[in-house]
Amino acid sequence: MEGLAFVYIMANRRNGTIYLGSTVDLPKRVWEHRNSVVPGFTTRYGCRLLVWYEVHDSWEAARLRERQMKEWKRAWKLREIEGANPEWVDLYERIARP
Repeated sequence: MEGLAFVYIMANRRNGTIYLGSTVDLPKRVWEHRNSVVPGFTTRYGCRLLVWYEVHDSWEAARLRERQMKEWKRAWKLREIEGANPEWVDLYERIARP
C-alpha cells in the first residue's frame, strides 16, 4: 500500500452515523479510529467499522475525491457503501497489518 492514498468511510452500524476521511496510511488511521486514539467525531459517535474505501495513486487525488464526496448527499454515500459492501461488513481485517 506504499505510495498510495485512500478515501474511506467509517460507520457505527449499518445505515447509522458515517464519517468520511482520507489518509496515506489506511491501516494506521482506521486503527486510530477503532481505538479512539484521537478525540473527535468518530470517537464521539462510535464510528469504528471500516465499511468502504477507495485507493488513489496520490494524496492530492484522494483529497480531491474526499472533498467531492463530502458535498454529496447522504443517500449517495450510502449507495456507494451498499454497492461495494452490501452487508456493511467491517473491512478492517482485509487491510490490517499482521
